[in-house]
Amino acid sequence: MTTKVLIIGAGAIGGFYGALLAKAGAEVAVVCHSDYDHVKQQGFIIESYIFGTWTFTPSHVLKSAADYQDTADYVLLCTKVIPSIDRVALIRPAVTANTAIVFIQNGVEIEQEIVDAFPDNEIISGLAYICSHKTKQSKILHQAYGRLTLGALPSYVSHKTARLCKLFEQAGIECNATENIVTERWTKCVWNAPFNPLSVLSGGLSTLDILKFQEPFVRCIMQEICLIAEAVGHRLPDTIIDVNIAITYGMLPYKTSMLLDYENGRLMETEVILGNALSAGKRAGLNIPYLESIYALMKLRELKLCV
Repeated sequence: MTTKVLIIGAGAIGGFYGALLAKAGAEVAVVCHSDYDHVKQQGFIIESYIFGTWTFTPSHVLKSAADYQDTADYVLLCTKVIPSIDRVALIRPAVTANTAIVFIQNGVEIEQEIVDAFPDNEIISGLAYICSHKTKQSKILHQAYGRLTLGALPSYVSHKTARLCKLFEQAGIECNATENIVTERWTKCVWNAPFNPLSVLSGGLSTLDILKFQEPFVRCIMQEICLIAEAVGHRLPDTIIDVNIAITYGMLPYKTSMLLDYENGRLMETEVILGNALSAGKRAGLNIPYLESIYALMKLRELKLCV
């Protein structure tokens, strides 16, 4: 039987991964807001450094999950995690008894509200390691990377997780299933916590420039994330900071997702990347001055978006 997928939040992430699932043979519907008319008329245009250029035409283009008239095997939530978005309300109309809920989103300690709202559904947490953004309405530029990591909550690899990984792999993208998806979230936060906010606070410097001129500062922020992760039960490898530094030196310079949001006047994921980690550290009684400082500076920077 054809796998049926509903993408909620069909932006640079949801649109790209939805297009890959369609390539693998899934029936993919999307919920769009600002791009609804463009996507309805012409679909998504994907420009990828790996796969070339193609058009993704969803099976249905909808304005809300309540408009979905089918039964989804998977509901993929790919929105930003910001206070103005009620994630539970967005997906609830499309969730049935057999629907697996998948969220491919940034941040740590973001799982519980979904788990609490849908106690009887399988919930799969997902992380995307990708450089992509929308260049204009319904057009997505995939610049680099693309690997996915998926894991069922609280900590196992389910049949549906493995099945979804297989679909992505059939489309040509690396997708790893893990029993330790929460630990993986903290692993990703080691990179996100310094580079996302510093790209904004520096006025738009690339990740490479940030690292070249402030590597000791970057390392201090990373170290505090490692301390917090260990305090909440997710010890990370001793080499993780050196590995992240080496990887970043080898990256092509690019704009982080937080910088793109700031430059476009959109709310940033300050809370889920920094605030949640800071709260976890304070619960554990840790001294984390670098994280406290960068969080405070980001909250001041956010005021510029409210003017």
